[in-house]
Amino acid sequence: MSNFDSQSPSEIVIFGALGDLSRRKLLPALYQLESAGLLNPESRIVGVARQEHNLKDFIEIVKENLTKFVKTGLDKDVLETFLNRLVYQQLDFKQTASFKNLAKTLKDGNDTRVYYFSTAPVIFGDICDGLHAAKLITDKDRVVMEKPIGHCLESSKVINDQVSRFFKENQIYRIDHYLGKETVLNLLVLRFANSLFTTNWDRNSIDHVQITVAESVGIEGRWGFYDDAGQMRDMIQNHLLQILSLLAMEPPADLSADSIRAEKLKAIKALVPIDRLNVKDNTVRGQYADGFLKGKPVPGYLNEEGAKENSDTETFVAIKAEIDNWRWAGVPFYLRTGKRMPAKHSEIVVHFKEQPHNIFKDSYAELPSNKLTIRLQPDEGVELQMMNKIPGIASQMHIQENKLDLSFSDTYENQRVVDAYERLMLEVINGNQSLFVSRDEVEAAWTWADGIIEAWEESKEAPKSYPAGTWGPVSSISLIARDDRQWVE
Repeated sequence: MSNFDSQSPSEIVIFGALGDLSRRKLLPALYQLESAGLLNPESRIVGVARQEHNLKDFIEIVKENLTKFVKTGLDKDVLETFLNRLVYQQLDFKQTASFKNLAKTLKDGNDTRVYYFSTAPVIFGDICDGLHAAKLITDKDRVVMEKPIGHCLESSKVINDQVSRFFKENQIYRIDHYLGKETVLNLLVLRFANSLFTTNWDRNSIDHVQITVAESVGIEGRWGFYDDAGQMRDMIQNHLLQILSLLAMEPPADLSADSIRAEKLKAIKALVPIDRLNVKDNTVRGQYADGFLKGKPVPGYLNEEGAKENSDTETFVAIKAEIDNWRWAGVPFYLRTGKRMPAKHSEIVVHFKEQPHNIFKDSYAELPSNKLTIRLQPDEGVELQMMNKIPGIASQMHIQENKLDLSFSDTYENQRVVDAYERLMLEVINGNQSLFVSRDEVEAAWTWADGIIEAWEESKEAPKSYPAGTWGPVSSISLIARDDRQWVE
């Protein structure tokens, strides 16, 4: 999907360069692009942060974090080349006049600039004001916006409006790192390059779909942010709805950003609203209590450091979502995500309908349905569960369930699975928006999510408690069991 032009240098300007995201993900991703020879020799990486540091300090900080977070290890020559690209600028993001110092640091000329906003979204507008005042915005520059874009529909409009005053829509890259994962990208190939799935990807063949994104961690010191957001805003509104839209969308005309985004938007807009009338039947909210994880005691959400007593923020959400269109009428999409669950585990399971008649009753009383499992993490891969004859000469035919397993690490053992941020950073540099989220998608997702959040607030019902180290509240089992189905563990 890339159209890299090695003759086009760029300046990658990271606002919040000393923050957690930059240290753990962005700078290691750029190092990997360096290692792959995908950064122009003239490109520079400009770290911008509030802290008072000189360039030598910044280089040492970056070197320390690359050593810690680059899993493949560091190549001495590649590291030297990468560190030589670095520039540092101390800046108060809220002081418009201070952006004059950034203007002096950046190169004059025709280089494309990529402005990466790795900061709290509430200051995106301040950064844009400063860039504009310092005459640092041209028509070919790009801006990357990290989630969450707002707290609700109205706040997302405010943030988007602030950025859109200075950048056109084709310059804005709203990032959702799930869209850069190999297995998520592979959804397009599975669906539209294989007639086996292309012709069976609808209500006639599929019984239901499960999307699970489980996290074993708690809030990891992010209490202030997380308690205002909760799992619905932090995960469902963006990551899970993006996965759902790729699963449910109609075939795009091509792989262009406009075609893919248009079809994803239609799928999100077709979601049946969940409001006060149906919220109890279609959603479950949970909050983890004290429990055990891998044999060790872990505190409940209200006992985490800095916790607010009696907080009713949800750390777990399960939803039965339905799509009101010709392809998916009557096919439920069960979404589930939570913190302090038994393992870090993300997967999509597509359950096909059962066979209408069983001629193998003597061997297998009830034929199970075929299942397509797409593992997002860990051990990325694709697995198809199907029935197969057991080899043997016995007069009675015996059959059993088998799996066709395409594990990326086994199948492509000589190829490193690329981190999502590596791919997404490269696509920004190359000016390809197809793996990024449009404003219309963000607003459609907020419209649907806001209806659920407002219904929860109106009901005043506290989230259901579940012990840390389990798969969520018992009522989440009931949510799917009412339809005579069960979660895949």
